[in-house]
Amino acid sequence: MMTSNTFCNSSTRRLPRTKIVGEGDLPRIHEASIDLLENTGVIFEHEEALAIFKKHGARVEGKTVFISRAMAETAMDQAPTVYRHVARNDAQSVTIGDGMAPHPNVGCVFCEDMDRGKRRGLLEDYANFQKLSQASDIVKLTGATPVAPDDVEASERALYMLYETIKHTDKPLIGSCTVTKKAEESLKMVEMVFGEDYLKNNYCVGVSTNPLSPLKYATETLDTVIAYAKKNQPVYLLPCALSGITSPMSLFGAIVQQNTEVLAGNALVQLINPGGPMVYCPASTMADMRTAICIYAPPEQFLINSTCLQMAIDFYKVPTRIMAGMTDSKEVDIQAGYDTMQNMMMGLMSGGHMIEQVFGVLDAIMTISYEKFIIDEEMMRRVIRICEGVDTSDSEMSLDVMKEVGPGGSYLAHADTFKRFKSQWLPTISCWTSYDKWESTGKESIMTRANRKYKEILASRPEMMISKDLDKDLKIFLEKVRGE
Repeated sequence: MMTSNTFCNSSTRRLPRTKIVGEGDLPRIHEASIDLLENTGVIFEHEEALAIFKKHGARVEGKTVFISRAMAETAMDQAPTVYRHVARNDAQSVTIGDGMAPHPNVGCVFCEDMDRGKRRGLLEDYANFQKLSQASDIVKLTGATPVAPDDVEASERALYMLYETIKHTDKPLIGSCTVTKKAEESLKMVEMVFGEDYLKNNYCVGVSTNPLSPLKYATETLDTVIAYAKKNQPVYLLPCALSGITSPMSLFGAIVQQNTEVLAGNALVQLINPGGPMVYCPASTMADMRTAICIYAPPEQFLINSTCLQMAIDFYKVPTRIMAGMTDSKEVDIQAGYDTMQNMMMGLMSGGHMIEQVFGVLDAIMTISYEKFIIDEEMMRRVIRICEGVDTSDSEMSLDVMKEVGPGGSYLAHADTFKRFKSQWLPTISCWTSYDKWESTGKESIMTRANRKYKEILASRPEMMISKDLDKDLKIFLEKVRGE
């Protein structure tokens, strides 16, 4: 059983998954997607991608690829249901597609804390969030882009972020979407960690890639998809359509388009690397049609994305990733709390395997808060505990205990209570004391406690988690390829 301080990747979900549409709607979504693939097509702005499709018999007109039913369905059948994402420290390796694996956010530009306020993120901040991720017992993968380092040239960020991740963590790695050369150099860095031929037979670094909705894949995205698929590494396909702008305003239409974009991307992945891991990552939302601004906490978001989780889990049987902790609030306030909890509850109760955007995000994933990172860890623990549900085995009924205590008795001093109380869920940052004790100890807010805790964690982290020789080799490599 999970306590407040432990977390198992293969944690059992006892609660029934939340499902939005009926089982009979899933084949309808699939058939509509096949119709779009065969008759409308998908744009691939990449000569090598077009050549791959042509080689395998797809009809290509200009940059538009028409993917047949056979090609799309074969590709989805080839994608594995689960795979093992290997970490440098094998004890940190995780199974993707079984259990829940939270990981750092992707896409924030700003960071903030109570001391310095909101500012552009720097490489030091990026490294700090990797350290916090490594220290966390519920963050299962590291890397990604919790905040983009503004003091590193955009063309070099993928490499320098990966270096900081390798340096400060020993958990499974997530890379960054970038141009072909930098994607290949990123993979070379991972080979420096694991060994030159290790990636051929092991999954060591995954990467998020976004279709350019509607029904289009851009060049840089395809650069990354192709580079990672060639190296047998997991590709995460992450449509981020906005209903009313880059997908239909109707929710059902947005669901069909999102599903179609994943099928198209996976077709390319499987043509390059049959049987290679693909993660289905529904990440679409609504636009505020009063302003055309992207919003990340409307109720409709999870009506779209939870339905696509149903498609992935029940219809295609592939691993999933879900964004589950976003808020449109600009500060850590009550709106941030209810937005985040809504999205965490829906994301996990709908069955997401990999869980992202859950640690510290604000302002529609523009900003990451040090304090909210700590607060969100606890909220994630709460939702995981809910998803574990109730153990209904005979031993858990406690019928013998109730008979022993009898009417009017007390369980406080009973041996069964002593045996079990340490497994009770407890908060890590919330205040459960009496009002008088809270008042007498300074009336600390949760933000104050979170501010102190993140600083304590960072102060306790080692200088690095790799050997000096590997660190030296990685630095030499970064200097060698810088600016190329």
